[in-house]
Amino acid sequence: MKNIGSKYHLASLLAGVVIFLFWWLGFPQALNYHEQNQLFLFSSDYFYNSLHIAGGLADYISEFIVQFYYVPWLGAMLLALVFVILQQLTWKLMKQHGDTYFPLSFLPALFMLWHMGDINTLLSFPVATILTMFAAYVARSMHRGFDLLIVPLLYWLVGPTVWIYVLLRCIEKGLKSFWVMAYLVGIQGLAYYTLLEQWPRDMVITGLNYYRIPMQTPMLQIVAPLSIVAVVAISRWIKSRMILTFISQATVIATASMAITDGYDSEMYELLKQDELVRKERWTEIIERAKSKQVETAFSSQCVNLALGMTGQLPDRMFQFYQSGTDALLMPMIRDNTSNLPTAEAFYHLGMVNEALRYMFDIQQSILNFKKSGRCTKRIAECYLINGNYKAAAKHLTVLGQSLFYRSWAKEAATYLYRDDMMNMHPKWGKLRQLRYKEQFLYNYHEKDKMLGLLFQENHQNRMALFYFMGQMLLDGNIQGFTSYMTWVQQYGGFKDMPAGYADAMKCIQAQGNLPGSDYAKYVQRMMKSHEK
Repeated sequence: MKNIGSKYHLASLLAGVVIFLFWWLGFPQALNYHEQNQLFLFSSDYFYNSLHIAGGLADYISEFIVQFYYVPWLGAMLLALVFVILQQLTWKLMKQHGDTYFPLSFLPALFMLWHMGDINTLLSFPVATILTMFAAYVARSMHRGFDLLIVPLLYWLVGPTVWIYVLLRCIEKGLKSFWVMAYLVGIQGLAYYTLLEQWPRDMVITGLNYYRIPMQTPMLQIVAPLSIVAVVAISRWIKSRMILTFISQATVIATASMAITDGYDSEMYELLKQDELVRKERWTEIIERAKSKQVETAFSSQCVNLALGMTGQLPDRMFQFYQSGTDALLMPMIRDNTSNLPTAEAFYHLGMVNEALRYMFDIQQSILNFKKSGRCTKRIAECYLINGNYKAAAKHLTVLGQSLFYRSWAKEAATYLYRDDMMNMHPKWGKLRQLRYKEQFLYNYHEKDKMLGLLFQENHQNRMALFYFMGQMLLDGNIQGFTSYMTWVQQYGGFKDMPAGYADAMKCIQAQGNLPGSDYAKYVQRMMKSHEK
């Protein structure tokens, strides 16, 4: 028996290693995405605010874990631990009959892995599930009267996953425990009409913080917990082991395959990868990835163009890559937590600090589960420092100082408060101070080419503004403007010869778009076809 138990533990350990490698090597961009959409703070207010809603303890624990995603290998290891615990608890809750049933213990974890391929699935869901399963495991030796206390307490601490507990108790105790189901319905109804009356009814029933988008409950959010109840019931009620052995193994293999192939959209995760690389300023890697695969979206175009601009390659290679159209360099404001990140980063590196500040604020406020963003808060603090608004900068640095992984940066940044001399000497912030507009005015997206031109005119050292200015005119099809400002490129661009991309565009213009092999001609033709449709 000892050898059999060791075999099962080894299988769980190997599964944990696979999950660890899956997240660390396969999808570290997902870890980056989740980490940048929250900011866990070590403060009593943060803790008490978490407990103000049903499921608050699960939220708090999950957010504590997610902060470690800042270090990808550590985040992947903690995620692997979560999945191993989920599998082990499933096995503990099952009526253990050896090899026949053991594969089924992996099924709920696989459904959960599938569900987490959706980037809006929050870690609070598997955490709440685990806490509920642990309560069910402890309650096996308890009298049914124990449910009177634990069910309302569990609902408030973990949320609606308490239904797993109720259903498992019904399996454990039989018909005599069915009253607990009605009891839970009453508790949820009471919570909705009292403590949670400001929340939509559907969210009170299905979970306030399991999914990032309010009022949506994906099917896998129902299937995953029901699979726990199903495998426990199967282990107790089905006796035909020969048939079950084949079915269980086939089901696990099929679910694992679908979890990986259907759960993780390659294009979506490529965009998340580009965003991660932009955040880490790994410009060369962005360009190299785009050479083999570029998602044809404005988001991707912005990431690649920013990388080309930061490496000085935009004039030469811009149209070697997919360009989405007039929004390929800078996008208009879109109210979500991701779309405008490359635009905000481009504004920052261009020296359009006020625009970067405004976009970062809007991105942070667009996080649908009302969390703050460590990434956005850090950039907002930098923008305030550059602008000399030290009071506002200090406020955001104080917040970051209550976090784990932003604390040391915030402490260092705080030494620059009210020190213009130090700010002006900073290698990045001091430079961006010089690149800013000398006069304040309202940004107009529809006149972004003029904004970029003015930015360069006020500081001829801002070569990236020049590249964006010329690139925007090519994207807009402003041939007259492009040709007239070529003198700027020759005079201030620092090129011995005409950049290859600009030379190609000029030849295309002279040939009236009929230039085989021209990258710019291909772009123009594609835009003309799209307008015809």
